[in-house]
Amino acid sequence: MKDIEIFGNIEKGNEFIKRTQNKKFVFAFVISYTHTCEIPGITVAGANPDLLQFTSAADAEFLHYGYCKSIDAIPMTPDGKPTPAILTKVALEAASIPSFVINAGSKIPPKLPYLELGLEPGKNIAQEPALDQELTRKAVEYGRIIGRSLGSSTDCLVIGESIPGGTTTALGVLRGFGLQASVSSSMPQNPVDLKNQTVETALKRLQSRDPYDIVTQLGDPMIPSVAGILSAASESTNVILAGGTQMAAVLAFAKHTGFNENNTAIGTTSYIVDDKTANLVEMIRQISDIPIFAAKLKLGASKISGLRSYAEGFVKEGAGAGGASIAYMLKTGLDAEKLLSLTENEYRRVTSQ
Repeated sequence: MKDIEIFGNIEKGNEFIKRTQNKKFVFAFVISYTHTCEIPGITVAGANPDLLQFTSAADAEFLHYGYCKSIDAIPMTPDGKPTPAILTKVALEAASIPSFVINAGSKIPPKLPYLELGLEPGKNIAQEPALDQELTRKAVEYGRIIGRSLGSSTDCLVIGESIPGGTTTALGVLRGFGLQASVSSSMPQNPVDLKNQTVETALKRLQSRDPYDIVTQLGDPMIPSVAGILSAASESTNVILAGGTQMAAVLAFAKHTGFNENNTAIGTTSYIVDDKTANLVEMIRQISDIPIFAAKLKLGASKISGLRSYAEGFVKEGAGAGGASIAYMLKTGLDAEKLLSLTENEYRRVTSQ
């Protein structure tokens, strides 16, 4: 398909596309929180630091209602750069793809029906372990239960996430597993030094090579939850991990919890793959021989500056936007130009409210 580029294992990527074209898709949206996001300057998620705790719940609400209940407006920077959930919402609605919200430690629960994993938000990894080991194991176990159910109901399960500050905890997990990792950012000037400093501080606590210890010390609740969902769902259906850096961390952990590589792909945006400060394709190759799909979204051609900013280095991905866009293309056969037109209409709607 012309607006889906394949990296990694091209042959597996083409086979995945053949298996899922015009088939049934379900979108699982995992929301979470890490207190690591409260380190000044580490993320641009949310309009301001006080709203960070509402970001994930607000993204979930926007996907379902078209507006947010927990805050007065959709998550957007003061100069009009919208949450990537706007891309996800448009793609899911245009392709009539049902979605489910899974609360994996969000600080604020969303005001809508959701599946509850009973997890606490992750702690600031610069100061203390992110989780306790019992919580990490619970996240995997409960994720597997949900993955088994969702996987049996569809031809392809797309898993997205929303966790402010999640690229930093993902970097911690990837480095904990000994991978050569550089991560993307929601800002064009990626605060690489701050992220590296945070992770280096956390790595000093790591006394074990046990995968559960690595995630417990350096991660966040989303990572083991999605690894559990992937583990069970990939045994019965195709799975797209919708995201960049965070899903690489999920994959690194899932190598130890188990998953079916033949049924698994990464789905992201071209803005993540093209990010010169990150190395997503190389990271995935270090972990697993699976295909990486990049949606070429054409946002750089938008008449709206807030959407063009994605092509200029801001935001780039999040809330499963790349994977949802790929699912839209695979299910409907429509292209990124149509998706851009629908997204512009949605942006105008939400900014005129």
